[in-house]
Amino acid sequence: MASRLRLLLSMAAAVTLLDYGAGNVRSVRNAIRHLGFNIRDVRSPEDILSADRLVFPGVGAFGSAMDVLTRTGMADALREYIRRDRPFLGICLGLQLLFDSSEENGPVTGLGVIPGVVRRFDSSEGLIVPHIGWNALQINKDTQLLQGVDGHHVYFVHSYYALPSDANRDWISSTCNYGESFISSISMGNIQAVQFHPEKSGVPTAEQSNVYILGFPAYIYYILLFRAATGLSIFEKFLSPNSSGAKVPSHKKTSKLAKRVIACLDVRSNDNGDLVVTKGDQYDVRDHSSSKEVRNLGKPVELASQYYIDGADEVSFLNITGFRAFPLGDLPMLEVLRCASEKVFVPLTVGGGIRDFTDASGRYYSSLEVASEYFRSGADKISIGSDAVFAAEAYLQTGVKTGKSSLEQISRVYGNQAVVVSIDPRRVYAKSPDEVQFKTVKVSSKGPLGEEYAWYQCTISGGRDSRPIGAYELAQAVEELGAGEILLNCIDCDGQGCGFDIDLIKMVSDAVTIPVIASSGAGSVEHFSEVFEKTNASAALAAGIFHRKEVPILAVKEHLVDAGVEVRMQ
Repeated sequence: MASRLRLLLSMAAAVTLLDYGAGNVRSVRNAIRHLGFNIRDVRSPEDILSADRLVFPGVGAFGSAMDVLTRTGMADALREYIRRDRPFLGICLGLQLLFDSSEENGPVTGLGVIPGVVRRFDSSEGLIVPHIGWNALQINKDTQLLQGVDGHHVYFVHSYYALPSDANRDWISSTCNYGESFISSISMGNIQAVQFHPEKSGVPTAEQSNVYILGFPAYIYYILLFRAATGLSIFEKFLSPNSSGAKVPSHKKTSKLAKRVIACLDVRSNDNGDLVVTKGDQYDVRDHSSSKEVRNLGKPVELASQYYIDGADEVSFLNITGFRAFPLGDLPMLEVLRCASEKVFVPLTVGGGIRDFTDASGRYYSSLEVASEYFRSGADKISIGSDAVFAAEAYLQTGVKTGKSSLEQISRVYGNQAVVVSIDPRRVYAKSPDEVQFKTVKVSSKGPLGEEYAWYQCTISGGRDSRPIGAYELAQAVEELGAGEILLNCIDCDGQGCGFDIDLIKMVSDAVTIPVIASSGAGSVEHFSEVFEKTNASAALAAGIFHRKEVPILAVKEHLVDAGVEVRMQ
């Protein structure tokens, strides 16, 4: 009798998840499980029709998703489930697919539940696309799902949006402004959907941080942290509609897309084989002492979790070892991602090793397979380095997009918003722009021989090998090939603490219409406000100053607020 009761309770607390295999839904799974619910995965159309509560975290491209849903018979099952007004929560693409059609690689017909068209943001007037980061909502309808969200930033990552119209006005529960107003959530009866990512919109509050600081057990801290986080409270309200959910403290009014502060963790194995976070000095990660050991600044998951608590808007892992001898399923970084995604509810990016390779047993893996495994393990975005340089060089030489490069393949399957290209340039001074064939910039500080100009030569293999291509040319080429974001490093500034290379960042951020993340050189809070005030960078990334606790993340954000820069605050 007791076992039967447990079974019935388990079934009552089950949530049906529609995961069709495209992208990272691990964080959605973690969110549901943290709230005490079991998960039933959809295996057939009948599983949709029998669901008590259905969560659809759509990711990837509109057309690819509709192909899968139509081919498996799940599209019709979804339409019927929604027609019956059964509890439904769509996320990101899970919202867009409800509309009549999308212009993404189309037009492509959608589920047709809500009248309207999904369009691409217009970048022709300088709007940065994709729309990546933390933005504010304008609440149009009083719904339980969005209670407490007003006044907070939530996390968006998309290039396409649902257009508001008179025909779908009754569905709209909130809008967001990015260049123009778009639908950020819908609500009608038991049908709910959001364009943003509640599972990535976690914001620890000051009260929760105090619980952690006062020494409560870690598991209690994470339960409290999870339940009161802004976006994550949405899951609780959907899964437990009779519960008021945890109260989210009110904030000052948010108004626009916030600049992001990103914590970066360079991860590699030390000489003992342990996986550690390290930091380079112009890419040299070994101590300058006689030991020459790899600098050990902490354990990856522990540091990532702490940065989430401290208010980092994203966490980026850069695998600088390679692990080429490991079969794909045993890559150490996969385990780091799996563990981090259980504790970190902001976006996770992973870079390094995203390329074709053959392991020690002779098994070949395509770059798409590698990326897919990273996404399944908890990555929201992947970062490509050397492979993107080779693809850009080939494209610039031939003018042909082959569709075969790792950049093109991953972007096509998962969408360009999931692909970051990491650029590692080195400054090369010139007396005149006519000396070189690449884009030069007049530098703010002259070179060693009084040179007034410089170009930025790209490198591969962790800065060890130079290539005949400039950062300006590379950035424009990878945007054409499908990159959704650029991580712009500078070898000359790395580890120096003298500030970002403003000349480089301004040149590149003015040359592309995709977001640029400024990296390398941060040493003080003033360096962050400087890069946002003087360039079009969408985000700024730092590592060493956070690892060594020289500058807290909160101090950076408080300084940015005082400087008039909009950021997401806890």
